[in-house]
Amino acid sequence: MRSIEEINAKIKSGKVVVATAEEVVGLVKDKGVKAAARQVDVVTTGTFGPMCSSGMYFNLKQSTPKIKCGGGRVTVDGVTAYAGWAAADICLGCTALTDDDPRNAVYPGLFKFGGAHVIQKLVEGQKVKLEAKAYGTDCYPRKEYSAELGLEDFNSAVLFNPRNAYQLYNVAINLGQKTIYTYMGVLKPRIGNANYSTTGALSPLLNDPKLRTLGIGTRIFLGGGQGYIIWPGTQHVAEPKRGEHDLPLTPSATVAVIGDLRGMNVKYLRAASLTGYGVSLSLGFGLPIPVVDEEVMAFCAISDAEITYPIVDYSENYPLGRVADLGRVSMAELMSGSIEINGKKVPTGCLASRAVGRQVALELKQMISEGRFLLTRPVAPLPGAQLAAAL
Repeated sequence: MRSIEEINAKIKSGKVVVATAEEVVGLVKDKGVKAAARQVDVVTTGTFGPMCSSGMYFNLKQSTPKIKCGGGRVTVDGVTAYAGWAAADICLGCTALTDDDPRNAVYPGLFKFGGAHVIQKLVEGQKVKLEAKAYGTDCYPRKEYSAELGLEDFNSAVLFNPRNAYQLYNVAINLGQKTIYTYMGVLKPRIGNANYSTTGALSPLLNDPKLRTLGIGTRIFLGGGQGYIIWPGTQHVAEPKRGEHDLPLTPSATVAVIGDLRGMNVKYLRAASLTGYGVSLSLGFGLPIPVVDEEVMAFCAISDAEITYPIVDYSENYPLGRVADLGRVSMAELMSGSIEINGKKVPTGCLASRAVGRQVALELKQMISEGRFLLTRPVAPLPGAQLAAAL
């Protein structure tokens, strides 16, 4: 129907037609897939939720005399960073903690500060205190270094995330007799609640379930700025079991992404503290989907009522790798506020924000419409991808 080059030409000329994934659900219902596909050039998606596999790496401007951080110990605002790459390349994971955070508290407490908070402070324009201790060498004789630094003080500062944007994920419950504290939030005993973390019909990879339009090199919206998919994410499942509409039935595709922190903002990048579990980074992620054929539009028009998720017990089955058959539930049911499990009405809660995910999709739509965001052709497919012929 149209190529990425043709879409980019329309973006540059100001004639591109962009719609969010929520908008095309209604459009296809009113006009049909064929007419909607001819009308819309790009569909934008969005999500905003905790993405624990996130972090930053940065390069220090060397002091005089120079210091070799590699092999030594580096902390940023008291949070331990990894310096085992080279003299001045440092990595800080969002889940890293300070030494005095309550990891061993009798009652699982709120983790107050970690790597995600450091990243947020830097994006806000604040300075952080970096302290390094090294063993000293002939070429790097300095043994201690301390400074207050902001993003502008680094040679480079990059958000690098090995695993983001799960295509599909679990609905978490607790069949046990005591409250448990997980990355899916606090789960009350005896199915006291059900937690999920997705934006459903807006979820980026769900709108391209066979990964037909994305791959390595795809430009994305990341944390308020622009970034790229650079590799399949860790735990990426290349050939998941699929159900209706070719949607995966269990956690499946993920992507590794990268972007310049200096272009991001805290509207779409926020530290999160999960009681009894730890620290994470809530991140805005948006994928532009080029409508290169009618199948792309058909996938983008899948509604919340048609997307279903597996219900998983985290008290025993999740840690031991056994998944009991507790059924599936649709996004529409989850968003209603309660679902039924084993004959019991169970309240639902979401760790992701549909409202902010919608803002991601709308902001990406505006960026494309105004010519500030061009689409990219993947240089290589992700494992299991079925790239569209037009790509």
